[in-house]
Amino acid sequence: MNSELRRATVLVTGGAGFIGSNLASRLLRLNAHVIVLDNLSRRYVGKNLEWLRDEHRGRLDVVIGDVRDPAVVRREVARATHVFHFAAQVAVTSSLTDPQFDFDVNAGGTLNVLEAVRAQPTPPRVFYTSTNKVYGGLGDVELTESATRYEPSDAGLRARGIDEARPLDFHSPYGCSKGTADQYVLDYARSFGIPAVVFRMSCIYGPRQFGTEDQGWVAHFLIRALRGEPITVYGDGKQVRDVLFVDDLVNAFLAADAHMDRVRGRAFNMGGGPDNTTSLLELFSYMRDRLGMDIAFDHDDWRVGDQRYYVSNPERFGKLTGWSPRVGVREGVERLFRWLALDSRDRSVQRAAHAANLTGVS
Repeated sequence: MNSELRRATVLVTGGAGFIGSNLASRLLRLNAHVIVLDNLSRRYVGKNLEWLRDEHRGRLDVVIGDVRDPAVVRREVARATHVFHFAAQVAVTSSLTDPQFDFDVNAGGTLNVLEAVRAQPTPPRVFYTSTNKVYGGLGDVELTESATRYEPSDAGLRARGIDEARPLDFHSPYGCSKGTADQYVLDYARSFGIPAVVFRMSCIYGPRQFGTEDQGWVAHFLIRALRGEPITVYGDGKQVRDVLFVDDLVNAFLAADAHMDRVRGRAFNMGGGPDNTTSLLELFSYMRDRLGMDIAFDHDDWRVGDQRYYVSNPERFGKLTGWSPRVGVREGVERLFRWLALDSRDRSVQRAAHAANLTGVS
């Protein structure tokens, strides 16, 4: 573990969210001074903030504010040695409804962070979470369709996944706004010498995730099934993603900090890679067969920009830092399943988890 983070003052924008709260907790356990900046606009993030305060009494600095406010951002960045910028509008569907808001938060908010960083005598390190949506719909990738999934016809691509040589191809306002921020971070690293790294992330899942159908779909499916509620599948359910357990993502952030001299100014595809993939239909099958859950789902039309196949190739980051995923899909889904049931205040979820033989999952 890099000793700098043990002495660091770390600003986490969006720090009450799923990824932010997991990172903040890890850093607090390392005795870092953590500042969480969050406007608490997303549903359930207050529960994450309450959990952080209970777990780390008196050691967490919480600022209720918005990254669209330059004055707030400047004030908090001025205190930090590291900035993890997670605050974002996260849903493709919401970006289609209100592209202006999506741009203001994702692109404008990121520019506020970068300008505040640039103004510091010693600029703090910046870690930015981008998205696989910067690669567009991948419509040119020839796919083979089986009973449960789509996969590339090309054996090499199937074995390795999508790497960073893939041209950017924004599709949807969300892809545009996140892609704009992605490129700004890389350019500020190049133009102004800011130590910064970008993760173009695939599907992250794990505890402290209160998923919706727009974001956090693994948790969303489990929550709906535990409540006995139907699940809507957009498309045919054969779309494939690589999934990465949140603990592995936090390890990747720490590895990036420890090897900033090697990774600064670069973007990396971050996910579970070809060894950690699932289609929606395959996840449903696992939920039925292993977790004993009743699954009821229906289909709706494909959504704008939805990729039938996206699997990250995280090899470049691994070669530079020694990082690799440790938690497999089945172990991760079972750990999330346990957390959703045991942490839930929803008695219907707890009853359903008991009926699903929670204690038999290992």
